[in-house]
Amino acid sequence: MTPLIILTLVLMWQFVLVGYTFTLAGNAADEAARAATEVPLGQRAAACQQAATEHLPDAWTGQADCQTGGGYVTATVTLKVPVLFPGSIGFPFEVEGHAGTVEEVKD
Repeated sequence: MTPLIILTLVLMWQFVLVGYTFTLAGNAADEAARAATEVPLGQRAAACQQAATEHLPDAWTGQADCQTGGGYVTATVTLKVPVLFPGSIGFPFEVEGHAGTVEEVKD
């Protein structure tokens, strides 16, 4: 019975890590999209990347991609899901978080 309990706990922990990675990706995308609207058009990519990775824990690695068009700024943040221990190996799939916001017009 003990191995079954341990296996169940390990699987539950892994599902928690997957869910937390989705939460981190969504929050990082929100931060990236917001930061990209606050700077001039030529500086948006750098501001987007910096804001997306600024609040991420060191164990989660990712990248951000910001697009501008039609009066909107959209950000996509891609993170790798760790296997059991954050900072160790990751699954071969990635989690994406998407966010968008309206461009700010400065007078």
